[in-house]
Formats: sequence, structure tokens, C-alpha cells
Amino acid sequence: MKRSELIFNALLVPIDFLMVVFAGILAYSLRFSSELSKLRPIVFDLSFNRYMEIVLALSPIFIASFAFVGLYNMKSVRKFWKEISQITVGVSASFMFIIFAAFMQREMFSSRFIFFAAWFFAIATVVFGRIIVRIIQGWAASKCKFGFHRLVLLGKNEVMKTIQKEVKNNKLLGYKVIRKLKDFKIEDLERISKNSGIDEIILCSSNIKEEKVQKLLDFCQEKNIDFKFVPDMFQAQTALFEMQTISNVTLIEVKRTPLDGWGKIIKRVVDIVASSLGLIILSPMFLLLAIAVKMDSAGPVFERLERVGKRRKFGLYKFRSMIKNAHYLKYDEKGNLNPEFAKLNQRSKGPLFKMKNDPRVTRVGKIIRKTRLDEFPQLINVLKGEISLVGPRPHEPEEVAQYEKHHKKLLAIKPGITGLAQISGSSDLDFDREAKLDIYYIENWSLFLDFIILVKTFLIFIKGDKSAC
Repeated sequence: MKRSELIFNALLVPIDFLMVVFAGILAYSLRFSSELSKLRPIVFDLSFNRYMEIVLALSPIFIASFAFVGLYNMKSVRKFWKEISQITVGVSASFMFIIFAAFMQREMFSSRFIFFAAWFFAIATVVFGRIIVRIIQGWAASKCKFGFHRLVLLGKNEVMKTIQKEVKNNKLLGYKVIRKLKDFKIEDLERISKNSGIDEIILCSSNIKEEKVQKLLDFCQEKNIDFKFVPDMFQAQTALFEMQTISNVTLIEVKRTPLDGWGKIIKRVVDIVASSLGLIILSPMFLLLAIAVKMDSAGPVFERLERVGKRRKFGLYKFRSMIKNAHYLKYDEKGNLNPEFAKLNQRSKGPLFKMKNDPRVTRVGKIIRKTRLDEFPQLINVLKGEISLVGPRPHEPEEVAQYEKHHKKLLAIKPGITGLAQISGSSDLDFDREAKLDIYYIENWSLFLDFIILVKTFLIFIKGDKSAC
């Protein structure tokens, strides 16, 4: 890690301390403001000097809590949304400790309003302080050339272009690409290191001979250069491993997904609670939609579409948005795509079918598809345990039958109502790109990632963004 990064990471501690103190001042000022005092008279005696003594005494608790949740880990790049989540957990844990300490001493808070206001302001001010540090760090890297990583990209593929584009567009990453080498020699790197210096090398291609990679590793160790590489499929999978010992024999289990153990239990509990509440709250809307669907065209209110998830078939519930027996117009008795539909398929690559202005869609169907209201009955599937709130998109058996070998990882976990591909504009993505997004989710699952996907899905639903459906 560069000295500049150590400086900015160390700077976070006093900044966080000041932001916590500032939050306390804001909470006190709000409570003692003339407007709020008129609405809710002050019935306790707490001078500002005494209050500040308490705030300054308690603020180190927040710093300790922030350290415990990982906010001071030495990382050159931090994920902003994860940082906000850690701040929220750290602030909440600190307040819980303060509540417990006050209870044990049999002391009550003079003002519950100040307490809850301070909790809110602490989260907001600490986030604000870290945004300011990020902006200063990005400005220092781009304008003053202070702290940026001199980056060399090696390889010959699309990954190199993707990394270069992200580095160019996101200055907060603190990188500057100084050279790109498709076919590299150690002598070339020696010359670049001598002339302009190299802080980091990223090997973008996995199709490099082992002997050459070893020389590259030796070079980076000798010159004290950070080395990263883009893994191939096997390397990416073996990054998820678990060790155990049987009679002095060490075994390494290559895991398909981090979704296991307590994470799996918590995810299921969230699914049950959320789907139950959703079905209760949305029941009046279900009734109105059922009437609209029934009056618009002949056929049942609900469709039970055959889908495949976690290597087994199940019936996916939806409000009917197409004419009766629409599926059998699309496929013949052998499960082959009808030639008339095949020539209208906008997804020429991959097994998925997509057609604009599908003649099978009803008038009400067009509305509920655009607003995604047709998918609400899938909460029944969630409650039954057939799918989850978040997961890969469930596909038809005919589509799954056309999967290539590496696509079958999509069946490793339960599918979901929404997922990473859906919030990334899945209707405009080719199948391979959609599959990569869903496989990324499977390999990098976390409860926080589920939370972000659900929030973005809600925002898409509010905006009525059809491209993300």
C-alpha cells in the first residue's frame, strides 16, 4: 500500500471522531431549538457543557466499534455501499452498548429525542465525512498526481478494455494506466519500471504459460510491485473453498457458492417473513388485478408456468398476461421453437427467447408486464420455498436444455423474483452477459448484496423502467 493511502486511511479516524461529536451537537441544537421547544417543552436540565463532556467521553466507543466492523481495514479501494452498511452497523452497535451501560448503572436518558436524533445524525455525518475524504483523495490522485497507482495492464482480451474504461471513468479508484502490453517480456517491464515506475500490474489474460507467469511473479516481488490477475473459471471457483482434516489428511472442498450455513438459514427466514407480509399487504391489489385480467380476455387469472430451478421443475405463478395456451403457440409437441416465432426472436445468441410486440400479450398484459405487477404472485413460490426473493432468473425447460456446460452453474441455488441481471437491464443483455451476472451473484452472495438488489428493484419498479425487466 502506498504512503498516500496510509495517510488517508489514518485520516479517517480523527474525521470519524469529529463527525460523531458534530452529530451530538446537531442533536442537542435541534432539541433545544425554539421551534421544537414550543411543540414539545423541555422538562429536563442538561447544560451544553455537561452534555459535551458526555459526548466526548462516549465518542471513543464509536471509533472502537468502527474498527471492529472493519471500517479501518487498510484497503486502497472501498465499496461505498458496503461502507455505508458498516457505518450503520457500527453506529447502531455503539448506541446499543450505551443503552446497556446506562441500564446497568440504573440511569435513564434525559431526552430520548436527543438519543434517536444523535443516532441518525451520527450515521449521516460519518458518511458525509468519508465522502469528503474520498473526493479529496480522488482530486489529489487526478490533479496533484498524489497517491495514484501507476498501473500496467497485460494481456489481450476484452477484460483489459473493461478495466481501462473503469479506471478512466472512476477517478476515485486512484489508478492511472501507464502502459498496455498485449505480448509482454520481462525486459519491457524492466524498462518501464526504470523510466516511469510501476506500482501495480494486472494480468488480464489467463492464457499465459506457467513459466512466464512465474517470471512475472519473481519480477514483481523483486521490484516490490503489487500483482493481481483475472482468474479463469477454475481459479474463480477454487477461491471459494473450505478446509477439513480426516485422519491427518487435509481436504479442500471447492464450494459452489458462499450461500451456506447461517447465511442460508437467514435468507430463508427473510424470504418467509417478506413473502408473508407481501401477500397480506398486496391482497387488495391482487383482487383488483384478478378482476382486470378476467374481464380483459378468456382464461384463468393466474398462469402456472413451468420453470427449472436448482435442477428441478416447478410451477411459477404469474398473473396471466397472454392469451390462453400461449406457451403451446410458441413450441411444438417436441419442445422445438415454432419457426414463425424463431425468425422473430431478437436474441439470436443463446437459448432465451425475446420478441417485441408479442401478439400473444393481452391489453391488460401489456400494462402489468411494463409495471412488473404480473410477477407479484411469485411471492407464493417464495413462501413455498421454490424460489427466493433474490436469485438467478428461472428459465423454461426448453431453454435449460440448450444450456452450455458452464451455464449449468445457474442451477446451483434457488432462482429469484429479482436478481443482479434483472436490475442491470436484462431484457437488453445477451444470454452470456446475463448468465455471467447471475453466476457472479452465486459466487459472491451476501445478505448485503441481496439488500442492494432489492432496493434497486424497488427503485426500478417505482420508475417503471422496462429495460431492467
